[in-house]
Parts: sequence; structure tokens; C-alpha cells
Amino acid sequence: MVKELIIDSTPDKGVTIALLQDKQLVELNREPANNNFAVGDIYLGRIKRIMPGLNAAFVDVGYEKDAFLHYLDLGPQVQSLLKLTRIVKNGSYQEKLLNSLKLEKDIDKAGKISDVLSKNMLVPVQIAKEPISTKGPRLSSDLSIAGRFVVLVPFSSTVSISKRIKGSNERNRLKKIVEGIKPANFGVIIRTVSEGKGVEELQRDLLDLISKWELFTKRLRNAEPPQKVLGEMDRASTILRDILTDEFSHIYVNDPSIFEETKSYIHDISPDLEKIVKLYKHKEPIFDHFGVEKQIKAAFGKTVTLPGGAYLVIEHTEALHVIDVNSGNRSANKENQEDNALLVNMEAAKEIARQLRLRDMGGIVV
Repeated sequence: MVKELIIDSTPDKGVTIALLQDKQLVELNREPANNNFAVGDIYLGRIKRIMPGLNAAFVDVGYEKDAFLHYLDLGPQVQSLLKLTRIVKNGSYQEKLLNSLKLEKDIDKAGKISDVLSKNMLVPVQIAKEPISTKGPRLSSDLSIAGRFVVLVPFSSTVSISKRIKGSNERNRLKKIVEGIKPANFGVIIRTVSEGKGVEELQRDLLDLISKWELFTKRLRNAEPPQKVLGEMDRASTILRDILTDEFSHIYVNDPSIFEETKSYIHDISPDLEKIVKLYKHKEPIFDHFGVEKQIKAAFGKTVTLPGGAYLVIEHTEALHVIDVNSGNRSANKENQEDNALLVNMEAAKEIARQLRLRDMGGIVV
């Protein structure tokens, strides 16, 4: 499978990133210009309202609409986070890490948000879902800081490993390395791309994340809510961090500054792949040149045509997404209706999976 990344930057629309697999569009990410509420950003927020009926709270993070924080997104160690926030803000905790912090008990999984949070309370929160339409951001207070090879999880001691790393010897090797280099009261998630990596690479990545945590606590001390305390990388770098592998053949960028940033970032995380980054210089729009624009128009309409003549009708509402599968003119060409229905459904299942990823559809899908 050949993978390509096409990065289109325009002053009015911001940055749009298309992931192609064997020339087919499988993922589309957009980062608006001046996006201040990106997934992964950490804010010091203030609780505006407790909603017992929803078991949730609305939080002021500086967006025009209050952000949403559900009890299930608090994280089991939210009491430790709230404790750290209090003692950092009042100046009684001067450490950069968590070595001497006594962790609080995990909260009850079936508990009530009113037992944990109250109006006007300060709480660090992370953007879990960016604002859309009439809704503000969705939040989590189960903080984590992602790197290339590992994810740093404060107020934990667990080392977990990606399920995609199958070999028991490799899993044990990675776990032993990380357990030997991680700081106290931090958990670590070992990502798939860590497979085969040595101590030096893993430690370098972990030290970078630790320095970000230190920056977080330093900024938290003087932060006044609502205020961003720690920002996620730009969207292009985030995607490269999460998906870049040796399977990528090309990365095309039409903006010189983003081209240099992308090359620099890849040089740091995977120097052997720096040569695949190319600056696109043609007059034809980059998405037109690589057939992305045509695929966007075909894939993002209400009706999506399937190869054999069947089609999907996709509709979005505030409450849910509805996908209707229609056999179209295919039903007239098949004598065996059961075989026909099976073929249509198999085609539909493959395309629906692609559409869910392309449109970033979550929640209820019927």
C-alpha cells in the first residue's frame, strides 16, 4: 500500500491535509487559520455550571460558547489533578514533576459530577473535540501529552502497550525499557511506532514530553482562567507524529514555510524520510493536480455512488447520522436478489467505513 500526504495551505481556509492510500482519499483534516481550540490543547478553565441531569459541567475556556465536560471524561485521577492545581496556584508545590505528590483515590466510575466539581472551581482541561456548529469544545480532564513513540499520562503508574505490537518478547522488552526510564507518578502508553526502537530513541521522546509537563506546571502557577496553558503542535506535525511510517512515498506541500517546518520535524523524528517531502510549485491547485478535489466533491455530498451502481444517502442531524443503502440500478441486473443484496452490502460496508473516517463521524450512526 502506497501512502501519500497532500498539504494545501491557503490564507483564508487555513491548512487542509489529505491522506491518500493507493491514490484514494481516506482521511481529510482541516486546521482553520488561527485555530485556538485544537484537539490536545490544555486550558485552565473555570466551571460555569453544573448540570446534574447530564452528569456534566459547562466550562469557560475562552470560547464564545462554554465547553462541555462529562463525568466520564474527568479521568479516574481527577482529584489528584485538582489537588496539584490548588497547591501549584498557592505556591506550596515547587517541584516540576510529581515525585513527592501524594496521589488521591480514584473517583467512583458511577459517581456524580457534583461530588467532584463545583461552580467557579479551576480545573485544567484538554480539548477532546473541537467546536463545531453551535456547540463549544468537548473536554477531558484526563490529561495526556503525546509524543512520537510514547504518550505521557500524569497521576498514573501504568505502562501499557499498543495492541498492534504482537510479539511477546518485543512487548516485554519495550515495557522493561520504559519502566526503567519513566518518572514516578507518571504512566506511559507505548505507541505502535515504538516497535524495534532502542533505549536512546524512547528516552529522547520521553524527555521531550517531560519538559512539556514541566512547562505546563510552570505556566499553571501564574495562569488566569480561561487561558491556554499548553498547546498541541500544528495539525500537519500532529498527523505526521501519529501516522508517519516507511509506507509513505511522498509528502507534497504547497506552502514554503510549512514545507520547511515539515522537513524540520521529519528530520527530528525520522531523518531517513526527510527526502520524501516535496515543495509543490505548479500553478494548478495542489488538490486538483493530485485528484483530491474531485474525490472530495464525490465523497462529501449527500449521495455517494458505489462501484456497481448502488449508492449511499448520508444525512446529518444534531442528534445522529443516518446512512441509507440503496441498490439503485444494480437490482435490475441481478437475477438472484440474495446474492445481489450481499454484494451491495459488502460494497456499502467498505465505503461506509471510509466515510466514517473521512467525515470524522462519531456518536450515533444508523
